[in-house]
Amino acid sequence: MKLKGRNQIKPEFNMSSMTDVVFLLLIFFMIASTLAKQLNTIEVKLPQGEGKTENRNTVAVTITDRGRFYINEDRVPKNSLETRLINSLGNGTIPSIVLRAEQKVAIQEVVYVMNIANKNGIKVVLAVETP
Repeated sequence: MKLKGRNQIKPEFNMSSMTDVVFLLLIFFMIASTLAKQLNTIEVKLPQGEGKTENRNTVAVTITDRGRFYINEDRVPKNSLETRLINSLGNGTIPSIVLRAEQKVAIQEVVYVMNIANKNGIKVVLAVETP
């Protein structure tokens, strides 16, 4: 006499749920990588350095080796940098800027932006490229 139970465990593995997870992770990293490049809209060679990275709602001020100033991706004349910077910061709780100066920029240009930030109570974070 053969007795067979109704509930039999089948040792099969369904891969469809695993592929769904992999595709969701792929989409997440693709979107995250495009958002991470948002501050780096103007290509400059940054100096090397080590430190921690903070992600805040900041404004990027870029100085190229040709002496051009940019607020985010907009080119700004040097004499109107202060007013445009204050307008772009708005009413944030802790106003802060990311200063992206190319390697060969004269130190006077960096100090000029830092003086503007100091005078207006803006926190400055100097951007460097990690090795």
